[in-house]
Amino acid sequence: MKQGDLVTRKSYGGDVVFKIQEIRQQYAVLRGVELRSLADAPLPDLEPVTQLDPYQYMTVAHPRWMDYMKRSITPSPVPGDDGGRPASIWPAGAGMEKPLPGPAYFDLPGKVLHLDGDPIYLRKCMTLYGELRVPAEGYYVPEANMADALYRSLPQSKPDIVVITGHDGILKQRRPSDITHLSSYKNSHNFVNAVRIARQYEKNRDVLTIVAGACQSHFEAPLQAGANFASSPARVLIHALDPLCVAAKVAFTPIRETVNIVDVIGLTHSGLEGIGGIESQGSYRRGVPKMQYSHLH
Repeated sequence: MKQGDLVTRKSYGGDVVFKIQEIRQQYAVLRGVELRSLADAPLPDLEPVTQLDPYQYMTVAHPRWMDYMKRSITPSPVPGDDGGRPASIWPAGAGMEKPLPGPAYFDLPGKVLHLDGDPIYLRKCMTLYGELRVPAEGYYVPEANMADALYRSLPQSKPDIVVITGHDGILKQRRPSDITHLSSYKNSHNFVNAVRIARQYEKNRDVLTIVAGACQSHFEAPLQAGANFASSPARVLIHALDPLCVAAKVAFTPIRETVNIVDVIGLTHSGLEGIGGIESQGSYRRGVPKMQYSHLH
């Protein structure tokens, strides 16, 4: 076995596919292929699997899932909306024989800045942001460097939503009572530091929505640092696309509405055990007239 090979762990019944990130003597450092998990295992415990491109293992984004996501994030029509148009520009009884339709709307969903500790996940997420029509900038950044990266990129990007994610996990060598300590997690402290930097940039949680965390991450600490949504309440594994699901829903929730927490969590694969959060306003706006040659953001 070598770096980059795809494997499962015999001791866990081969339930999760990992990529070997690094081999240290007789141990391998592993990163989940579909789950945002960071683990290690002795080499004899590893079982090779079909060596596909890890991108191909992320099969969740099939047409049925995409259709479900698109329906779920589509804003509700406004009263009088007909085919993308607002209500008549003339009120009833204004002396016109036939009311004139108003100009067509254009959509302005919230902009996402997505920092990911895994380049394969980032590649997939950026593809899906495009298919969902969510304006997004994405950068591969090792978890330890995310705070510095946000400090530099936030003033240039000026996003409405920040996603801070990658890989995480609970350390094996810890006491059960240490689950509340950040030191018991592989990367949670890095996510918390990044959230703090983002909150220093914008203190209002309704102006900048922050989604933070990965598999088994410390759920409470990012929220206390200023995140709107975080993983993982039950310290479970979350899917690679769960943070994207939350960000896309926020991006297409109108600014006059509060994001329905139950609805947004329902879009994820891990559910309320994997993602939680607080009431937050959406960042979607409508505009008129419909633009023909350019777009905002």
